Amino acid sequence: MNTPNLHLYVLAAPLLTAFAVNLLGRVSRTWIGPLVLGALTFSAGGALMTLLHVLREGAFRYTIGNWQPPLGIELVVDPLSALMLLLVSAVALLATSSALKSVAHELPGREHLFFTLYMILIAGLLGLVLTGDAFNLYVLLEITAITTYGLIAMGSGRAALSSFHYIIMGSIGACFYLLGVGYLYILTGTLNMADIAQILPGLDAPAAIATAFAFLMVGLWVKMGLFPLHVWLPNAYSQAPTGAGAMIAPLMTKVTIYLMIRVMFSIFSPDYTFLAHAGIQAGIVWAASLAIMCASGLALAQRNLRRMLTYILVAEVAYMVGGVWLANGTGITGAILHIVSDAMMTLCLFLAAAAIIYRTGSLEFDRLNGLYRRMPVTMAAFTVGAFSMIGVPPTCGFFSKWYLILGAVRAGHPEFVTALLISSLINAVLFFRIIELAYFQPASDLSRSEPQQAGEAPLLMLSPLLLSAVALVAIGLGSGPLIENIIRLAMPPGFAP
Repeated sequence: MNTPNLHLYVLAAPLLTAFAVNLLGRVSRTWIGPLVLGALTFSAGGALMTLLHVLREGAFRYTIGNWQPPLGIELVVDPLSALMLLLVSAVALLATSSALKSVAHELPGREHLFFTLYMILIAGLLGLVLTGDAFNLYVLLEITAITTYGLIAMGSGRAALSSFHYIIMGSIGACFYLLGVGYLYILTGTLNMADIAQILPGLDAPAAIATAFAFLMVGLWVKMGLFPLHVWLPNAYSQAPTGAGAMIAPLMTKVTIYLMIRVMFSIFSPDYTFLAHAGIQAGIVWAASLAIMCASGLALAQRNLRRMLTYILVAEVAYMVGGVWLANGTGITGAILHIVSDAMMTLCLFLAAAAIIYRTGSLEFDRLNGLYRRMPVTMAAFTVGAFSMIGVPPTCGFFSKWYLILGAVRAGHPEFVTALLISSLINAVLFFRIIELAYFQPASDLSRSEPQQAGEAPLLMLSPLLLSAVALVAIGLGSGPLIENIIRLAMPPGFAP
């Protein structure tokens, strides 16, 4: 197999599998597990080989159908996109292993419909991290959004209403992004990101360029759920089917933050992004600091584990946005490292939540009493994820937060340092409250009366949870080589870690 073409197979595998799942899954659901796990295992292996090829041979560009830009669509495979390709593939593989059991439990008879949308969503995410075309990025954003709407609407209770709210906000974000792309096309006559980047510096249209940049940023901020544009996210992610939430929560926001970085540095230059409009860069860091504090405070008010995690996720989005806008190499390094760390932390915690709800049927705090005595392995993995989210060494959460704090100090933003430290303390309060209930409180009478709660979740759910917990420590211990060998190569020119 030709390695430079391997990224296409990584992208095509889940897309083609979606059709196979829809056809064969109708005949027998026994087809679904082997098909989706086989395709995602292939994608994860191919993504790893693609990353190794990029590190060995350097970045390369691939034109779809040999149509050269600006007419054709170009895929960009560089250290950052290859890293994201591996991250999306690996997280999707681990999440899918757990989702097979939870979806069979929650959506019996509809598994083939769920995994058809699920695999298309994964293909869309893989396409997003590779595309070098601004309009193709919009198309893929909408593919991922539409499939996400459908997956969330398959949940119970008020999930359909939450999906509708997501549709409204997602459409608004898409309109903002598309308006920005329209301005750029009018100005440059091309949709290829590299061509736009070459043409923009020679244009004398500062107001139009600033308007395009603002539209693009606001559209992506809505899509990623940056506070206060987050109002759709907690309900959507907490009411989605458990199998969908375990994949959507770790990946959707992180891929959108990656897209923000790509737009900032591949379409516009770092000088334009950070220096063209005095005060904007500092204002966004201040806004991110406020977002961290507000989202962390809202998490304190929650009495449901998964809903609490969604508000922590909103705060984490602000971590990464603020880190990028610190405008120095250390902060951007911390933001990129935190994309990897937060994806794995969120995956670990949502997989633990999936295992708990599979056995107990609820994630309300008063149902977590004495859970450690019934599910010790699950709670041990949950504790590792919690420690990483708090920022306890040697987990990966500590190292990414360290770079973010160091970047804020070097940039002269004490408010961002303060927000990060207070948020970490709030996370400690949040998670130690869960740990206290699970480890030290006796099981409630209601819990004792339910035989389903005895024992751990099935191995198909437990094994990816344990792997994700181990990965948190492994990434933390390997953060030095990760930064030196991959993230450093992905930095924009002139920015050293």
